[in-house]
Amino acid sequence: MTAPHGFSVSRYAPERGSLAKLTARDSVLRRLDWPILLSSLALSFLGALLVWSATRGRTELNNGDPYYFLFRHALNTGIGVALMIGTIWLGHRTLRGAVPILYGISLLLILAVLTPLGATINGAHAWIVIGGGFSLQPSEFVKITIILIMAMLLAARVDAGDQIHPDHRTVAKALLLAALPMAIVMLMPDLGSVMVMAVIVLGVLLASGASNRWVLGLIVAGISGAALVAALGVLDEYQINRFAAFANPELDPAGVGYNTNQARIAIGSGGLYGAGLFNGHQTSGQFVPEQQTDFIFSVAGEELGFLGGGLIIALIGVILWRACRIARETTELYGTIVAAGIIAWFAFQSFENIGMALGIMPVAGLPLPFVSYGGSSMFAVWVAIGLLQSIRVQRPMTA
Repeated sequence: MTAPHGFSVSRYAPERGSLAKLTARDSVLRRLDWPILLSSLALSFLGALLVWSATRGRTELNNGDPYYFLFRHALNTGIGVALMIGTIWLGHRTLRGAVPILYGISLLLILAVLTPLGATINGAHAWIVIGGGFSLQPSEFVKITIILIMAMLLAARVDAGDQIHPDHRTVAKALLLAALPMAIVMLMPDLGSVMVMAVIVLGVLLASGASNRWVLGLIVAGISGAALVAALGVLDEYQINRFAAFANPELDPAGVGYNTNQARIAIGSGGLYGAGLFNGHQTSGQFVPEQQTDFIFSVAGEELGFLGGGLIIALIGVILWRACRIARETTELYGTIVAAGIIAWFAFQSFENIGMALGIMPVAGLPLPFVSYGGSSMFAVWVAIGLLQSIRVQRPMTA
């Protein structure tokens, strides 16, 4: 009997103690996916330079310290790497048992945003201010918990050998658990994060082997939901204006379309080789708002040129390629689904961030993974890398 996508049922048979201990020869370091790790570190390093270039002259942001954002980005990366190591050490299978607890915590955090604890930053009421200049965006971590809770449900009976694909009742439960945090995030409203979560859910369903009727139904529901949200006026006016400016770039070039227009000018002026780090006129002149976060790619385009921007895209491509290999080679459906959810997340969010800087996607306020400044985003993507590495580390190695 053959499972969906050409996988045999035995492919998802649970392992029996084969990985209880790793020998010295078959060590964790040997099992790590080094292209993913090195590409992630390279993106974080490039991000630190670009963030530094975009903020060193912004005295209203850095309190007169040109190194402020550079040090903070480096600190966020260091914490992220530590979280990755901790995730690998715990293992994705150990975390599988804690998924309901993690899901509950993530719900509490996003609900807290809707209370007086929540704060509005850059037009989005999606943050919790901790103090000391630190803030937390819970929706970044919800992306992880949606992947994990859906993977836990959809893979349970398949990995146990009872089914070859999730049944309809299991799929319905998984979608309901994913819809709950998405609805809360929509109330903030944080449309960009909801878009990413919707793509994650779609990627998870495709990887799980669920009936295509669920996939088609989800697409129809997404389109209907978007129309309903627009009709009910859930979105803020500035979010509606962003979509209007995307549909018609000349609608308000000095207003809602200003960011994208200036980003395109910056990228276009970079040419093949760029103006050189710290030498971008658009960047140093502070013409592009939020260059250290949403529009970080415009800094790369202007100062590093087509080659620098292409390098960033290539490094993201390496991560996605290796993640696809991990998803394919794992021996359990749970690992396949987790990897697929991360692939969908990274691919769509990267495309959206770069696309809005180029003017081919609407502005949605999403950071570029590893590159944009932001602690919550950095921590979440490094935890995701830890999950990918854990899936690879805990799979059987061929001789």
